[in-house]
Amino acid sequence: MKPVVDRLKDRFKGKIDFRRYDVNSDQTGQQLADALGAQYVPSFVFFNAKGEKVDMIVGGVPETTLKAKLDTLLQ
Repeated sequence: MKPVVDRLKDRFKGKIDFRRYDVNSDQTGQQLADALGAQYVPSFVFFNAKGEKVDMIVGGVPETTLKAKLDTLLQ
């Protein structure tokens, strides 16, 4: 999924803030996963401009699915 996320990160640069955490080696990542209820890798957690969690996608998904979600968040 990393190449997909990297492409989307470039595509949405300046519009959406991307964060990536390794829950296996990063304590902050593990704490965030616990707090957000992310039990599987990968998990994509989406927040609105107010910092409120608005959606979550669990598991590997096609690039078109992630792009559609990001497009929706920008509306």
